Amino acid sequence: MSAGIFDRTPQDVEPIETAYRRISTQIPAPGTDNLLAILDHNESRSMHGQMPIVWDRAHDFSVYDRAGNRWIDFTSSIFVANTGHGNRAVKNAVRAVLDKGLMHSYAYASEIRASYLERLVEFAPAPVEKAMLFSSGTEAVEAAFKLMRMQGQKLGKERFGIICLEGNYHGRTMAAQMLGGGDDQRTWMGTQDPDVHRFPFPFTWDLGNKSGAAYFNDSILSLKEVGIDPKKHLCGLLLEGYQGWNAAFYPTDYVVAAQQWCRENDVLLAFDEIQSGFGRTGKKFCFEHYNVEPDLICCGKGMGSGVALSGVLGRAEIMDLPDIGNMSSTNSANPMACAAGLATIKEIERLNLIDESMRKGRILRRELMKLQSESGGRISRFSSRGLVAALIFNDEACGGSAAGFADKVCLRALESGLLVVRTGRESIKIGPPLTIADEALEEGLDVLGRAIADVAWGA
Repeated sequence: MSAGIFDRTPQDVEPIETAYRRISTQIPAPGTDNLLAILDHNESRSMHGQMPIVWDRAHDFSVYDRAGNRWIDFTSSIFVANTGHGNRAVKNAVRAVLDKGLMHSYAYASEIRASYLERLVEFAPAPVEKAMLFSSGTEAVEAAFKLMRMQGQKLGKERFGIICLEGNYHGRTMAAQMLGGGDDQRTWMGTQDPDVHRFPFPFTWDLGNKSGAAYFNDSILSLKEVGIDPKKHLCGLLLEGYQGWNAAFYPTDYVVAAQQWCRENDVLLAFDEIQSGFGRTGKKFCFEHYNVEPDLICCGKGMGSGVALSGVLGRAEIMDLPDIGNMSSTNSANPMACAAGLATIKEIERLNLIDESMRKGRILRRELMKLQSESGGRISRFSSRGLVAALIFNDEACGGSAAGFADKVCLRALESGLLVVRTGRESIKIGPPLTIADEALEEGLDVLGRAIADVAWGA
């Protein structure tokens, strides 16, 4: 196996039967390669790269293959299943729409659309007053990009510059990718937008003796040194709730300083909460950890509990910048998505999932501290808040390739009945459904620790 490529040949593994895991066949299960070969033949390889497992069904925090193997899910299907896989209330809400035959209504009004948007605006913290709905997170970021530049146009700014941070991730469409990822992900664009400006991410180890606020102000000074006047040339600042691949959070004073600077210079502050929203970090939205009030919030993933749903939330004067019909989308606000979104909010509140995320996050952090202390230096650091975390591996301690080591740990965990998020680099991410049982969370972390030890010792 090399990074990003997993052997599909079924391997004999130890049978497992616990309250939350079952491995009763070779892994990958016999027949897996046949289905993956069909995908290889018919689907762009850009859609591939995950571990060799074929999902057949899922329930709450468990994922099953067709052979009946059962995994504890630490992925939430990439942070989508916050309310648990196949949440009954969400399924019932969507089924009620299907029973009406109202699977789509384009931009025409529907009762469920009105009910959901009213509830969504109530659910969101201040200063949210309105929302617009889409289907994917990257579409929400594109919309925020447009709104920030329309605001700059409204204010008569000479240029419509937007600041983003290196290493943050916002999607794969053009504006979203201009605002995120590394240089290698932007080469396909050819000419880069000169009005997109990138700041370094404020990693704690890069701050030195500086405060987060001072680090932000240094980045602003670097713009001024090349002739950028914020009041004339900038209209937006986009922050990811936490940096995705490594779950790195900002120093609070960095974000507070950013908000103050935005207010002073008529620049909109936007937060990408696509991965971090809807209870994931122990708050409704991650920005609440930083004690700020953004002008725009991009949402997705956990917003629809698996039904394609995203949106932008914000102040009315910003949300109403586009004229009537200017931002409509074919599938936006369709009845099925609105039903799922409304049921998701109700389930988050009924099950007290925001507080549960924070409480279970303390269990997660406690166990990750143990894993790090027992890793022989292989885990150089970890980051966690609520029910999201990332382990960062050390190249030297991992035999020269932390990314390769992390891939092997992902595969060993798979063989042992645990699914974790493979990042393709020197990290492993953890993000179980917020409904996960305490005992399953602890069992999964024990499995992860043994997987790290097995790979370290060549077992």
